[in-house]
Amino acid sequence: MGSKKESTFINMLITLLVIAVVSAATLGGVYVLTKKPIALAKKKKQEKAIKMVLPEFDKLESKKVPDARGNDSLLFTYATKNGKPIGVAVNTYSDKGFGGMVYLMVGFLPDGTINNTAVLAHSETPGLGTKMKTPEFKDQFMGKNPASFKLKVKKDKGDVDAITAATISSRAFCDAVDRAYRTFKKEYKK
Repeated sequence: MGSKKESTFINMLITLLVIAVVSAATLGGVYVLTKKPIALAKKKKQEKAIKMVLPEFDKLESKKVPDARGNDSLLFTYATKNGKPIGVAVNTYSDKGFGGMVYLMVGFLPDGTINNTAVLAHSETPGLGTKMKTPEFKDQFMGKNPASFKLKVKKDKGDVDAITAATISSRAFCDAVDRAYRTFKKEYKK
């Protein structure tokens, strides 16, 4: 049998350093390998959401727009058909979710009416806050114009029926739609 090395501070330090370097290199390699597929999947999800929230279109043009609340910017995707504006898809968010950030895509028609909404990402409670994706909740925004439809839950004197046992998630959804509408109203010109 071979001789056993003496356990010294230097030997332990070298061993830990080798483990750290190998781990970092492996992690870096995995990141490089998965970066493009993750970005591609995110882009496809974004494109699918735009198609879901807007009427049929033949051309899209995107630009960042300063948030009406003044603390960030939102991505606006302007849609046209035969050269005529048909709507805007607004990539919006709220930081008031129960589990943190809630990201939505909201489609507005030129008059400000909500065409549809789509949940892009969230970390809400499974079985409760995740119900914001269901037609029973999100469809109550369709065809509504926030100029006359109050984007707050009924508990807060608004027009939105909250998800049972998930009022905070419902408020976050309303907050994200309201952020999109206020920015749309400030930015969009027919």
